[in-house]
Amino acid sequence: MPALVNYDDDDFYSGGSFYTKSSDLGRLCSISSQLDVYYPPHKRARIGAPFLFGETEVEHNKQPSIDVLPDECLFEIFKRIPGGRERSSCACASKHWLMLMTSIRKGEYESSKVVKENISSSSDDVETISSGEADGYLSRCLEGKKATDMRLAAAAVGASGHGGLGKLSIRGSSSSCGVTNFGLSAIARGCPSLKVLCLWNVPHVGDDGLSEIAKECHSLEKLDLCQCPSVSNKGLIAIAENCPNLTALSIESCPKIGNEGLHAIGKLCPQLHAISIKDCPLVGDHGVSSLLSSSSSVLSKVKLQGLSITDFSLAVIGHYGKSVTNLVLSGLQNETEKGFWVMGNAQGLQKLVSLMITSCCGVTDVSLEAIGKVCINLKQMCLRRCFFVSGDGLVAFAKSAGSLECLQLEECNRVTQAGIIGVLSNCGLKSLTIVRCMGFKDISLGAPLSSPCNSLKSLSIRNCPGFGTVSLALVGKLCPQLQYIDLSGLCGITDAGLLPLLQNCEAGLLKVNLSGCLNLTNEIILALTKIHGATLEMLNLDGCRRITDASLVAIADNCVFLSDLDVSRCAITDAGVAALSHAEQLHLQVLSFSGCSGVTNKSLTFLKKLGKTLMGLNLLQCNSISTQTVDLLMESLWRCDILF
Repeated sequence: MPALVNYDDDDFYSGGSFYTKSSDLGRLCSISSQLDVYYPPHKRARIGAPFLFGETEVEHNKQPSIDVLPDECLFEIFKRIPGGRERSSCACASKHWLMLMTSIRKGEYESSKVVKENISSSSDDVETISSGEADGYLSRCLEGKKATDMRLAAAAVGASGHGGLGKLSIRGSSSSCGVTNFGLSAIARGCPSLKVLCLWNVPHVGDDGLSEIAKECHSLEKLDLCQCPSVSNKGLIAIAENCPNLTALSIESCPKIGNEGLHAIGKLCPQLHAISIKDCPLVGDHGVSSLLSSSSSVLSKVKLQGLSITDFSLAVIGHYGKSVTNLVLSGLQNETEKGFWVMGNAQGLQKLVSLMITSCCGVTDVSLEAIGKVCINLKQMCLRRCFFVSGDGLVAFAKSAGSLECLQLEECNRVTQAGIIGVLSNCGLKSLTIVRCMGFKDISLGAPLSSPCNSLKSLSIRNCPGFGTVSLALVGKLCPQLQYIDLSGLCGITDAGLLPLLQNCEAGLLKVNLSGCLNLTNEIILALTKIHGATLEMLNLDGCRRITDASLVAIADNCVFLSDLDVSRCAITDAGVAALSHAEQLHLQVLSFSGCSGVTNKSLTFLKKLGKTLMGLNLLQCNSISTQTVDLLMESLWRCDILF
């Protein structure tokens, strides 16, 4: 006993606990029933490894863990975390904590009940979130494999202290998208200020997730659902009942959404201005009519594609669409000529400004004329694959629609040269576009031309094989004020056909696209640059294989304001590049030599000189230029995007 008493503290304290579950070093431990020994907590252990005492292993002191607390306690602790930075730090600790924090609504944090956090303060969020709107809300887009519940949960926690997400886009894929109702629910609880939600190809998100959004995000204004097979009328009804501020709704390839959901939207969303429905087999006449016939309907943009609706829906649109300004009808196979005729004669579409019709067999000359008579404010008209519309119908429509400014025709094979001349002579068109119309024949009309169309500024005739030299000369005489021409893919035109058009353009051409015009030569480019070199800003000669360095010399000598030049797949060599580089007045910003095998490494000096103003340089498939030359160009032209 005296020997024991004479030991000092350092000699006696071993640094280990006699009991494996002891957590307080300042406690009184009994070695036996007769002797108690006190060891102070401030002494440092002499050994760090456990040792055997009485055949019992003494372990290291275990650190106490907050994870032993039940979720209810953690929930109350997390609710009292003051700011977004601290919440993000806690969410980084573990997946369990992240999941637990996503269950806390933004309004349940104690700090939100006392003072509103500064939205513009700095943040160490779980993931970087970029500000996308001026009002302080944040924008987030998750695509492909990045679209998971964990990322959504992290975004919800990180953004909750900074005003929340204002816009969320999820673009998944059927095989890899990991977003489920859980992730969407986390966004709903953490971001009640959400205004725009886009869900594309998210097969695991259903009515429960959308209902949670509806329950929490009452400020939702725009909803876009594309390829959401698990979302049904139930989810859409929840949106209608809880989001009265909804202004735009887009639904595409959602097989479970039908008339019932659209009826609720039309009844409960009085501020809905835009609706787009595509490839939804359960949507019929009742759903479409419910949207438009509501007494509070203010729909201005309507887009219906690939639906099983009949003439009844067209009649409803024509009668109740008093606020409709933009109308798109595509792939409506059950519509007839009568339906479109009734839509026009119902007198309701007087505010219509833009009309686009694609692949609708019911559009004929008769129905088109009826639409033109009623739509007195129609300015833009687009007809795609309307095979029963002829040139006579177009002329009648043009005479009726006195406000028409822009006409676009694609694959309307009954439209002929006479029809186009008639349209130009009977209305004040500003823009005319004709694409892949096979009804043209390059013959002279024989009849005297009507009065010129001085209003036409833009002419685009693309990939119409029957539109040749004679047709182009006729159009050129009718349109003296052209500034933009696009004749790409017209293999039949020659220098002789294009020259009258160039000579008759009194206003001066600004943009010219002649790509794919195989028969054009240097002579027409020389004429173009001499006549319009003082105004020309863009010139595209892609695929004009008879264009050589002589054209580049003409461009360098005559063009003053040219900023965009494309001579891809032309017979250009280093001499042509040199000519361009010596033109002091040229300030090219975009230049393309793609597929020009005659341009070699010798053009390095010339390209560097041109690069003083270039923002984009295309050298794709220039096989005579080495990688080393391109590397030197990239070092020198650091402001220019170079494709190689």
